[in-house]
Amino acid sequence: MGTLQLTARLAPWLLAACALLGALSPALAYGVRDSQGRTVEIARVPQRIVSLLPSVTESLCALGACERLVGVDALSNHPPEIAALPRLGKASAPSVEAIVRLRPDVVLLPYSPPLMAQLAQFGIPALALDAHDFAGIRAQWHALDALLQQQRADALIARLQAGVDRVARPARAGPSVYFEVDATPYAAGANSFIGELLTTLGARNIVAPAFGPFPRLSPEYIVRQNPQLIIHTPETPAAAFAQRPGWGAMDAVRSGRICTLNAAEVDLVSRPGPRLDQAAAVLARCLALAAGP
Repeated sequence: MGTLQLTARLAPWLLAACALLGALSPALAYGVRDSQGRTVEIARVPQRIVSLLPSVTESLCALGACERLVGVDALSNHPPEIAALPRLGKASAPSVEAIVRLRPDVVLLPYSPPLMAQLAQFGIPALALDAHDFAGIRAQWHALDALLQQQRADALIARLQAGVDRVARPARAGPSVYFEVDATPYAAGANSFIGELLTTLGARNIVAPAFGPFPRLSPEYIVRQNPQLIIHTPETPAAAFAQRPGWGAMDAVRSGRICTLNAAEVDLVSRPGPRLDQAAAVLARCLALAAGP
C-alpha cells in the first residue's frame, strides 16, 4: 500500500483524535485589561457572567451576550431579557455569598478593591469596568469584546454615534446648563458622558472641565454661573430650587426653565451605555424648553 493511500485511510481517524484532544484540553488563558489598567487573567471564555453595573448589563446584551448573564445588581432593569435573573444587591455592597453560589466565570463591577479581594478568595476574577465619558465607554466595550473573544464593539460604537448624530443638530449656540445629579449638589461636568452629550447638542455646561466628570459644587458657585437651564432628577422638586438661598435670582429659576427628568429618563441619561442616543433625545427636549416659544 502506498504512502498516499495509507494517509488517506488514516485521515478520518487522525481528525477525530485531534478533535477529541481539543475537547479534552483546557482552553488557553488570556488577559483582559480593565478600566483601572489592571490585566486580569481569564481561564476560559466566560459562559457565566455576573454584572454589578446597569450600564455593563445593557452593554453585554447589546454585544449579543445576554444569555451568559447569571446574576445582576439591584438597579439593572434593561433589557427585558434580564427580568428573571437573580438580583445580588446594590453594586456598592452586593451579596458575595449569593455571587459565589452562582459560580460565575467572571464578575463585572465598579472599581472596589475590598470586593475584588473577597471574590479573589473564591478564585473568581473581577473586572472593573467604570466609564465616565465616551472614551471610557469605548474602552469598556473593547474590554468586553476582549473578554468575550469577539469583535462587535466597533459596530456598536458606530451605531451609537450615528444615533447621537441624528439627534444633535445645533443650529445656534444653546443655553448655559446646570445638570444636577443630586441635591448635595453633585453636577454632571463638561467632561462626563452627560456633559459631552450636552456639548454635542450645542449647550454650554456651567461646570468647568477642570472640576472633573461629576464634581460636588458649592451652591454659591452655581449662583455665580447663573445657568439659563436646570436639568435635574425627581429627587428634588422643581419648586425647591427657588427656596435655596440666592437661587431665585438665577435666570433658569426666574424664567421657570427647569427640566425635571422622570425615572425612566434618569435611567437613560445616567447610564454610560448603548442607549445614550435615546438619552440625547431626552436632553434635546430639555434644551428646547430653554429655547422658549
